[in-house]
Amino acid sequence: MSNSLKKPLLTAIFLVSSFSGYAGDMPMPQPEQASMHVKTLVLGSGCFWGAEKRYEAMQGVIDAESGYADGTGFKASYKEITKRARQFDEHNYAEVVKVTYNANILTTQTLLQSYFESHDPTQKNRQGNDIGTQYRSTILFSEPEQQKMAFTLKATYQGLLSKNGYGKIQTKIKPLGKFYPAEEYHQNYLVKNPNGYCPDHSTGVVFAPVERETRDNKGILSGKHIVVIDSKNYCPYCEKLKKTVLNDYQGDIPVHFRYADELRGLKVKSATWATPTILFMDDGKEVFGHQGFMDKPRFYKALGAFKLGDSEAYSIAFQKGTDRPFCKEYDLFKNTADGVFIDKLSGAALFNTKDRFNSGTGWLSFKYPVKGSVTYHEDNSYGMKRTEIRSKSSGIHLGHVFANEGPGGSDRYCINATVLDFVANK
Repeated sequence: MSNSLKKPLLTAIFLVSSFSGYAGDMPMPQPEQASMHVKTLVLGSGCFWGAEKRYEAMQGVIDAESGYADGTGFKASYKEITKRARQFDEHNYAEVVKVTYNANILTTQTLLQSYFESHDPTQKNRQGNDIGTQYRSTILFSEPEQQKMAFTLKATYQGLLSKNGYGKIQTKIKPLGKFYPAEEYHQNYLVKNPNGYCPDHSTGVVFAPVERETRDNKGILSGKHIVVIDSKNYCPYCEKLKKTVLNDYQGDIPVHFRYADELRGLKVKSATWATPTILFMDDGKEVFGHQGFMDKPRFYKALGAFKLGDSEAYSIAFQKGTDRPFCKEYDLFKNTADGVFIDKLSGAALFNTKDRFNSGTGWLSFKYPVKGSVTYHEDNSYGMKRTEIRSKSSGIHLGHVFANEGPGGSDRYCINATVLDFVANK
């Protein structure tokens, strides 16, 4: 959270403590008494980038700040800490997040439960591919109540982990010494670097399992499917993928969201610890996968390769090719019933049959597209000046528009049939 949330709180405490006209003989509250519900806990669970963002998303967290703690003997800096981490220096600092929270809204128990569940505390001096002493699991408490709760939950979680085949918890629980804020480029790192992924090293073992619908994979074992490995914790890259790409996707290859522990029966080659990870599956087998956020152009280019393969349609969609006149797709689409021509990849509506006409050219021709469905681009290839048409939803090449070449002097949208599908009106 931004520091702006801290200022009103501190200002309010100052005003109460400094107000001289306090009524009657009622004792004046001291600042520390007025803010007893505001607590600080420093937590280390591997790389602090994703952890900071997850804590910030929790209701009741006032501020989350990446930094270093629990080291000695040198000035804390990312460069020096990283060097010592590879040497497994036992005096090295840990990457941590200082969480300031309102205990009236977010209890210490709830915060620590989330902490244990969000990483693998049985790994020593590492989390996944991040290896070294700076990535150790550690809880640095500020008051006895936090210490007691940490040890209680550690013991409880150990029992749950042991039942699920995990080893001994390596988390160290110690009083907080000095906290050193990390360099500015580390703060709000995921906001500053929007095209990445959130490492998810959680075990999947939870204190109180949340009832959720059992998702089997029988329907993914046949045909083409897209599987997105989602995060059980807050992952900004997962939310961005849904918001900017998948929420508008209407294609005929189904998209399935799964957690990393819900891939049973599927043959997956990619590592599953990064969220999101996008898997392109054919008959239950991964054809290829991508770790991290994909913007629309990259997603649809990958989808095009997956669905269209090395075909004429792929060449037209992504290499600005052109159908042969009177091709078989043109013959199929030139006299359809009433309906809508859609983007072959995204499923978005592009052209309506009521706007179609026979130009005699051998290419599908329309007076205009569905409103807002295409974008226009200057095309000076082959020594000609033309206006290229692309699908707004997927960015694929559709064809060209020629001014005043349609009925009654209208424009003629000359469109490649191979990159379209047709849906008849019901």
